[in-house]
Amino acid sequence: MPRLSRRACLALGGAALAAGPLGCAPSKDAPGYPATWVGASAERGHRLRSPGPAGGWPAAAVQRRASVLVVGGGVAGLAAARTLVQAGIDDVHLLELEDHAGGNSRAHRMSGMACPLGAHYLPLPGPDAREVAELLEALGLSRQQAGRTVYDERHLCHSPQERLFIDGAWVDGLLPPAPAGSPTLAQYRRFAQRLRELGAELRFAMPTLGSGWQAGHDALDRQTFEQWLQAEGLDDARLRWYLDYCCRDDYGGGLAVVSAWAGLHYFASRHGFHVPGDGEVEREPVLTWPQGNAWLTERLAQALPDRLQAGRTVLRVSESRHEVRVLAWDEARQQAEDWTAGHVVMATPLFIAARLLAQAPSGLVEAVRQQRHAPWLVSNLQLDEPLQGRRRDAPPSWDNVRHGGDPRALGYVDAMHQSLRPHAGPTVLTVYWALPIAQRSALLQDSAAAWAARVVADLAVVHPDLPTKLRRADLMRWGHAMSVPVPGLRGSAALQALGRAAGRVRFAHADLSAYSVFEEAYTWGVRVAGRLAGELRSRRVS
Repeated sequence: MPRLSRRACLALGGAALAAGPLGCAPSKDAPGYPATWVGASAERGHRLRSPGPAGGWPAAAVQRRASVLVVGGGVAGLAAARTLVQAGIDDVHLLELEDHAGGNSRAHRMSGMACPLGAHYLPLPGPDAREVAELLEALGLSRQQAGRTVYDERHLCHSPQERLFIDGAWVDGLLPPAPAGSPTLAQYRRFAQRLRELGAELRFAMPTLGSGWQAGHDALDRQTFEQWLQAEGLDDARLRWYLDYCCRDDYGGGLAVVSAWAGLHYFASRHGFHVPGDGEVEREPVLTWPQGNAWLTERLAQALPDRLQAGRTVLRVSESRHEVRVLAWDEARQQAEDWTAGHVVMATPLFIAARLLAQAPSGLVEAVRQQRHAPWLVSNLQLDEPLQGRRRDAPPSWDNVRHGGDPRALGYVDAMHQSLRPHAGPTVLTVYWALPIAQRSALLQDSAAAWAARVVADLAVVHPDLPTKLRRADLMRWGHAMSVPVPGLRGSAALQALGRAAGRVRFAHADLSAYSVFEEAYTWGVRVAGRLAGELRSRRVS
């Protein structure tokens, strides 16, 4: 995902805006551009809320069998299916709710320009992300040369990578500037030092399966990041803003919501915290594409042409001693399918798994009780020409963030920044908002035009020419975008037990790591499926 004093609402394309309870909301006048909901179907997901008009499930029109059935075609589900097939388990099928797989890593197109609907970049994998490193090499994104990993530069984020609008101008990077000798710089250094000390005491790894959970992790996990910062005397406003931004960006919740473990893990498991002026620091290299991480999931899905059953809304999963029965609804044919499988990998968010299972295990029920999921809004804004800049500002970058804007806003990425187009021209800005959980209903009920107007109003403060160049807005709403690592969740015994499940139903999802990123989801899919494949091969041999 990308890396916020409100001002008065602006007049946008002749449409008057009035401040409402959720920020800038449009008047009854329509905006000067079409705004449309795209992507995932809320209606399909909400089909699980009731058993149907007659009080029961529909009779199946089709009977089908599989050795292993994967439920959910997000990153974890695609990884699980790929692993099972590579292990020689031929009769594998994957059921996916939407018409295209990819989960939070799906793509969109506007006037031929690819853009993301969700996750849009992948940090280069560290030594603990062996499964992700293997995938990147298999997809031709990396290669081994003279004992080191070399990445295809076409897929590394092009420069300039990041900029921040603060104090009336764009500056390079996302960390707010701190003058020499200032209290802000002193607190930057204090936080960096504490991070190094904790990294020496405890292991922070991505994926978190490599962390080796200890009592020290638990102590951090039981308190909020804000409580930890307060106890450390780290109260500088600019430091707090940056740390809050990073947590909302990766976790969907700010300092007062996520655990101290999560806030520290963000830095300690990846690139650390580098203080400006304290030595030469290279920006963290990331892989990205115009369509975001859909570049990866599209290739994973293409490798499962006859095994991926898209447009299937799973209604019920019933485990018995000898088999698992899965009732699914074929959205295209409008008929029910009855699947029988030896094993099922539940690669859905845990709260969905709890709804689907006829008899949800107690550990699953407890884990779901502890979880909170953040709603997200992803807005793709099609522009007919580039936005204007000022010579004294940092140049347009891939990732662009405004300091002091709408507290829900996370900035935007330029979808065409990664193209090899030699000239400036039309583009798509993908704008990310992480919403408070209390606004989930509004995300579903308010119109696309209303949400687009709020997004455009916030951006128009720093880009006054945006409204006149905006031709279309396509919005994607994620009601339950990601698990928020609230205090106590990552160290939960219930969560750990689900990851070790050994029955006919297994669980593989980033929710098991308490937060949602590609590395966690992919690793869970590979490891759970690999363990299951090993058991199935052993039984054949014996």
